[in-house]
Amino acid sequence: MNYKIPQEIKEVSEKLSKAGFENFLVGGCVRDLVLRKEPKDWDITTVATPEEIQKVFPDSFYENDFGTVGVKTEMGVIEVTPYRLESDYSDARHPDEVTWAKNIEEDLARRDFTMNAIALELNSPHPVSARHPSPGTRRGERDEVLIDPFGGQTDIGEKIIRTVGKPEERFGEDALRIFRALRLSAELGFAIEAETMSAMKMCASKLEKISKERIRDEFVKIIMSPEPGVALEIAARVGILKFISDEFEKGIGVEQNKAHAYTVWEHLVRSLNHAAAKNFPLHVRLAALFHDIAKPHTKDFKNGVATFYGHEVVGARITRKVLENLKFPKEIVEKVYKLVRWHMFFSDTEEITLSAVRRMVRNVTPELIWDLMNVRAADRIGTGRPKEKPYRLRKYQSMIEEVMRDPISVRQLMINGKDIMSLTETGPGPYVGLILEILLSEVLNDPKLNTKEYLEKRVKELFHLSKSELEKQGREAKKQNLGEEEKEIEKIRGEYGVK
Repeated sequence: MNYKIPQEIKEVSEKLSKAGFENFLVGGCVRDLVLRKEPKDWDITTVATPEEIQKVFPDSFYENDFGTVGVKTEMGVIEVTPYRLESDYSDARHPDEVTWAKNIEEDLARRDFTMNAIALELNSPHPVSARHPSPGTRRGERDEVLIDPFGGQTDIGEKIIRTVGKPEERFGEDALRIFRALRLSAELGFAIEAETMSAMKMCASKLEKISKERIRDEFVKIIMSPEPGVALEIAARVGILKFISDEFEKGIGVEQNKAHAYTVWEHLVRSLNHAAAKNFPLHVRLAALFHDIAKPHTKDFKNGVATFYGHEVVGARITRKVLENLKFPKEIVEKVYKLVRWHMFFSDTEEITLSAVRRMVRNVTPELIWDLMNVRAADRIGTGRPKEKPYRLRKYQSMIEEVMRDPISVRQLMINGKDIMSLTETGPGPYVGLILEILLSEVLNDPKLNTKEYLEKRVKELFHLSKSELEKQGREAKKQNLGEEEKEIEKIRGEYGVK
């Protein structure tokens, strides 16, 4: 088979071969080539030691304990690693000791899954196929040879994820491989072989030793896969969902009301799948998965009907806590927090006002308002409804378009704090913020009031109010600007209480 391999990769392999060192492409890049996909990364393994590799490539660098040498090329750094043997894994992640193997077969035997235990020989000085041919070795065009002692090509053809050797040993060496199996299943659409799946469940407790950053990285790759829900459903079945967050487990089997055809957990998974099908960015997909995470905490009954008042407020706090625990970047955390917090915007198209839409844009920010609409669309499909954007959502969209040029923040008012101090002939003080909040509330209700003449007149009127009255109006204005309702707050209990 004629594999499409960049010239820079061929040149690295050729230099090793000319120096007398057997070498192969190996791992995920070979798997992708067999799948006729373009590899994202290229890895080469060789019989040469790190010191010998660096002699062949003087401009390379070697800064790790695993023998990997970074070789600089025009297409970036290519990792070249000696054949390896690995000892016990006391931390369930890294080998206690790494030694160099004698041949490619020994190196392939230590790898995770059969699909990743295939090597591609390009131009070795001593061809493996001639040295000891095996049923798993076949020659392709241009003398490219696949070394496949564990049947990886067969498993790729049958779309099966299977470990190399005993699965409990592979997962015992590196527990993160449990999440990697899920991720590959989601990315490739492959099924996990029964014995491998059983070992994932048996070895799940070993994930306690894995850092949150490593789990986050695999979780993100699952979320960004074409159909992430399948992998997360498997995670729930084998008992590893809790290593992302036990909050998700609380939604399994929790029934909702008549508006929902699915349990809380099923609804979240289906919402996420729709977000993935639409190719939404990471923060939108995360919000689709997290948006109803607090429903088990807020479930109550009114006249025999399940209610979840305040679940968006509680859910935003839970979401922030979970994402921070997984070490997500602050920017992502804040975006997802806002989308979860405000996903319950509006319900009655007859009562919705432009001022309410302005407040929503202000709270979510103009940058995220359309992402919020996408979360709402995913939420809707996740309930089992056929239409992503019914009349109600289309009306919201048109109203958002209408208010996007209106002032929605204190910074957009025609006067600022300095103007207020000048008009009142006073210095800084709490009264400045209170007046700005009141003015913003009025402008959100009617953007035409955002004129210097009107605002200056109102500043003088408000300044002459008593301190207590100004504070009262300021608090009411702030509450109105945020759009919070007391009925939501009253439903929040325990440690998730919100002031």
